[in-house]
Amino acid sequence: MAKNWYPIIDYDKCTGCLTCVNFCPHGVYDASEGKPKVVNPENCVEFCRGCQRICPTGLFSKWLKA
Repeated sequence: MAKNWYPIIDYDKCTGCLTCVNFCPHGVYDASEGKPKVVNPENCVEFCRGCQRICPTGLFSKWLKA
């Protein structure tokens, strides 16, 4: 797992389908406000990008790696 690797969500593209939240096995996201939000970035697995592959709108195009 990586401490400084997690997706930057493009909310202009997000439809709120929550496919990424339901798919992520690492508990990176919270959806209590109806849209995905990265709440556990330390759980994100570097180069996994499963959420990017499953997202129907392609909103995961940037990743933060500090």
